[in-house]
Amino acid sequence: MSEPTALGGLVTFKRLEVLSFCHSAIYLSLLTVWLIPGLHGAELVLGWCHGIGWILMSTLALISARAGVISFRLAVLVAVVGGIGPFAGTAGFVYESRHRAKPPVTAATAR
Repeated sequence: MSEPTALGGLVTFKRLEVLSFCHSAIYLSLLTVWLIPGLHGAELVLGWCHGIGWILMSTLALISARAGVISFRLAVLVAVVGGIGPFAGTAGFVYESRHRAKPPVTAATAR
């Protein structure tokens, strides 16, 4: 059985996970340049990238939750907490990908 997708097959779980890691890297870079005095230009660019990235991730997460690509819980985590700290959404993707990788326990496999 194939994985669910959204937007005509363009959005998959793995692609969303990669986008979440990229968004977290941008946010970590933003925090870094914010702490270093004199990097206002980089701070401005990374701030815009984080803001636009959060809007994009929130929109894709909500569309993907509706299509069954990700859980509603993960979509809320990305959309609500992601504006303040996208690390939570990335951790949610890691958790959900590990949870998906586990085979279901059945009576035949439990023996």
